[in-house]
Formats: sequence, C-alpha cells, structure tokens
Amino acid sequence: MLALWLVQNASHSGRRHLRASMATRPRLSIPVAVIMGRRMVGRDRWRVPSWRVVGVVAGGNLPGRELRGEPVHSTEDEQQFLWSGLVLELYRDATESYWSNLVGSDPALYVLCTSTDEGTLEPECVTADPNEAGSGVEGNDRVFAAPIPPEVYQQLERFIVEHHVPQEKRKRKRTDWTAEDPS
Repeated sequence: MLALWLVQNASHSGRRHLRASMATRPRLSIPVAVIMGRRMVGRDRWRVPSWRVVGVVAGGNLPGRELRGEPVHSTEDEQQFLWSGLVLELYRDATESYWSNLVGSDPALYVLCTSTDEGTLEPECVTADPNEAGSGVEGNDRVFAAPIPPEVYQQLERFIVEHHVPQEKRKRKRTDWTAEDPS
C-alpha cells in the first residue's frame, strides 16, 4: 500500500509528505522564510545563475506569508529573493540527528531546493536533520546550509531536551561459526 502511494505521489516535495505519513506527525512546526541570493557568473556571452542561501528568518508574523521568489534587495552583483510560507517540522524520532547537528562545529538549517524550468531554484523544505539533507542530495535536490536563527536554535534545543531518549550503544555479538554443532 505504501509503495503504491509513493509511486502515485512521486514529486519533488514528496519527501515531506512521505515522512509525515509514515512514522509520526511533527511534534513542533516552526514557520520560517528563506532569503536566496542569485548572482550571474560567466564569461563573454555565457552567463549562468549561481544561487546561495542568504539566511533563514523565523516567525509566523512575517509580512507576505505566501511570497514565492519576491525580490527584496538588489545590488549590481546580486539579487535577493524571499520565499515565505515554509515550515521547519521537528519529529521526535529524529532528535538524535538534531542533537548531533547542534553539538557539531557548525549547527545549521538545511534548505532543500528544486530547479524550475526557468532556471530558478525554489526552496521546498527546511530541515534541521543532516540525514534528511543528505537524502535530498541523493534525490537531486540542491541543498544549502544556513546558520540557525537564535529563536529557532532555542526551540530546537528545548525540543531535544524534552523528547530525546538516548539509545544505549550495543555491539552485536558475532556468531561463532567454527563451533561444533551441539546436535
């Protein structure tokens, strides 16, 4: 049944819906917006866009909740666009990954983007789970790391403290194949 659902709903944003339908529903949802920067690079006549994440902004009271690629700043070298209406969803079964992200050298939120036919990158998902970001890379998404805003960091830290249950590390015992059969 699940395999049929996966085939019928195979899309760029299917990853988000797959997680919500399989294991658990998100225990915490944090509204966020992403600011992307685009710079044109190249020589002579050939120029291609180079994208980066300028930052992630947290909050449910952001103006223009459903802005999709709205220009917010422009310089001679770079244009910046705002994508709002995104949600950082936290799950209890991923607290180990969130914890390793926070205690690492560069805690980050990961923005998973898909390409449009016009050559624009659109943020589809924001996650704090490095494993989910790795899955996005394997699925041909562009993944960018952005610093965690302080208000999101605090909520993520509180979520981990409330829901994380450390798993005891155990080594598997090897089966002794050289022992004689007792029968």
